[in-house]
Amino acid sequence: MRMNEMLLPEFDQEMAISRKFLDRLPDDKFAWKPHEKSMSLGQLAAHLADMPGWAVPTIQQDSLDLAPPGGPAFQPTKTSSRGETLNLFDKNIATARNAIASATDEEFMKPWSLLMGGQVIFTMPRIGVVRSMILNHNVHHRAQLGVYLRLNNVPVPATYGPSADES
Repeated sequence: MRMNEMLLPEFDQEMAISRKFLDRLPDDKFAWKPHEKSMSLGQLAAHLADMPGWAVPTIQQDSLDLAPPGGPAFQPTKTSSRGETLNLFDKNIATARNAIASATDEEFMKPWSLLMGGQVIFTMPRIGVVRSMILNHNVHHRAQLGVYLRLNNVPVPATYGPSADES
């Protein structure tokens, strides 16, 4: 079985669950933060919606510099509503899924590097980047969003089984 064939069912499952969380975003709480050091609900939601799209440069490029010398630094995507966030998420899922589906095992095993200001932060096989920086990272921030929803009295969707709000 090819790596992309093993990865796509998990990708589809996790993205479907994340979409349920994003679909609960309260438009009137995008500026809300649980703590002064925390991202706002809107920043967290946009980050979660943006993340699947990272599969494209991971698979199609050898590296990504978040602050390239002489170039503009990476700027997080901003959204201002649930609808805008869901549109971004859906667009990124589609492009990510296509990139994953078209990648060969050889491409997945090629090294990929994340850089900051020309300095390598890490290098690992592309399959590891997709698993850790996209899938696992998505699950991490989805759980964080679940806490944000709970603290705002928004019913938390079921994830791998029922939630306290859905039985």
